[in-house]
Amino acid sequence: MKTTLLLLCFQLSVLSTYPFLGGAQEAVLDVEGEELQTGVAYNILSLLRPRGGLTVGSNRNNDSICPLDVVQAPLWVDSGLPWTFSPFNNDTVVRLLTDLNIKSSAPTICVQSLVWKLSDYDASVGRFFVTTDGVEGNPGCGTITNWFRIEKAIGRYKFVFCPSVCDIAKIVCQDVGIFGEDGILRLALSEFAEGVMFRKAAEDSKMIKNAADH
Repeated sequence: MKTTLLLLCFQLSVLSTYPFLGGAQEAVLDVEGEELQTGVAYNILSLLRPRGGLTVGSNRNNDSICPLDVVQAPLWVDSGLPWTFSPFNNDTVVRLLTDLNIKSSAPTICVQSLVWKLSDYDASVGRFFVTTDGVEGNPGCGTITNWFRIEKAIGRYKFVFCPSVCDIAKIVCQDVGIFGEDGILRLALSEFAEGVMFRKAAEDSKMIKNAADH
């Protein structure tokens, strides 16, 4: 954890930090124009067709496929996994510029949680990747890599890594984009954000795909 925090500060030092914003922020809307609700499952879809929704797949570690990385399905017909959002302040509505845990409860071949977290720095490609096995809740310095935000950008939404849950760490901010490698589209910190939209997930459990298929 200490190594990750130090590398975050060093590698991303050219990026700007976000000031504290008081008061309630604007709600995030789904494709139907309805406010995203805490605990309700949504598919996270790319604005760049024919790409599909966000799901999980084996990580870049050749020794093990677990924990699973967050990846994008290559085809638009695959809506990905259902994801839920949990704001650090227990708000019932998902709002812009608010620290969130993002997770799925879909079954996988791994025993780890499907809570998003930022990986350690991968020097071989110069990237931090979005992986899983994060901790839900307990906002603070010990869980700082598990918090993400949703922001607007030119009529669309994007994810940003910009946690404010640790008072003693000055973490700089960076967009979450896509890193393509060997035909796999992994989420990673990037100077180019991936535009996304949110659609309420189907309640039929048969729609949930096993992560081993990706």
